[in-house]
Amino acid sequence: IIADILSVAVKGAKKTRIVYGANLNFKLLDEYLNMLEERGLIMRLSDDKGLIITTEKGHEYLQYYRSLCMIMQR
Repeated sequence: IIADILSVAVKGAKKTRIVYGANLNFKLLDEYLNMLEERGLIMRLSDDKGLIITTEKGHEYLQYYRSLCMIMQR
């Protein structure tokens, strides 16, 4: 779920896009977003658009996650 959220938000996304992209409901999404923001993996932009974007630390997480997935497929 975390990797799905981070992947959808790589270029910036609103909550609705993330809900559909990560197959979540809004209540669960809010819980994940709070946790990811506390850990510095996402950033909520303070403009009127309400965009959520994956941070550099979030990109690192995705790289490690994808590497692990490749190892598991061997």
